[in-house]
Amino acid sequence: AEYMGELSWLPGSMWRPVTLIGKVVRLEPLQSSHVPALMSTHGVGTTQYFPQPLQNMSDMQQFVDAALQLQCNGSALSFVTIDLASNSVVGTTRFGNIDTANRRAEIGWTWIGSKWRRSAVNTEAKLLMLQHGFETEQCARIEFKTDALNVTSRAAIARLGAKEEGTLRKHVLTASGRWRDTVYFSILDTEWADVRRRLNAMLQQGSRAAASSAQVAQL
Repeated sequence: AEYMGELSWLPGSMWRPVTLIGKVVRLEPLQSSHVPALMSTHGVGTTQYFPQPLQNMSDMQQFVDAALQLQCNGSALSFVTIDLASNSVVGTTRFGNIDTANRRAEIGWTWIGSKWRRSAVNTEAKLLMLQHGFETEQCARIEFKTDALNVTSRAAIARLGAKEEGTLRKHVLTASGRWRDTVYFSILDTEWADVRRRLNAMLQQGSRAAASSAQVAQL
């Protein structure tokens, strides 16, 4: 069933819906109306490492409803990821496990359609979210976690500049019956300046490479 609750916020909560805009991506507050667009960009295997992989429209609706319920409770802030060049919904991402007392949150529940993977979309989305977390919400710590078997995700998180902290064994029982080992990473507020420089350099390098390719294509 579609989530019909009113989005409200706990007293004192600073984590309110916001649109984050970069040069190649826009992160907009997730809404139930985004379900069809999310389903259309979600390909086979996109969420294969999620504890509950998304396989159909019903799964996607439940995924979005759960995200909105957590947001209503004040423990999450969810976005749709929009590619500015095509103005298309290409995925979703989220701040979760928000702990205002201890000034920490997690970035995760992220997936992007295959066409936009290994592009600037995910890199800039992470930059926008980390900037919001550290500079607007004043986080002291931002966490990431992933399935130990998801080597692509582990490499992508490490490439951000996050520090691997360890593995929680038999952490989550997945829908398939497999016990998932979960690898944790984090970035601290004291590391944010270096991470920000790193991500900006990655984006600039990617932009130069794209411009060079465009010039060659015109020769």
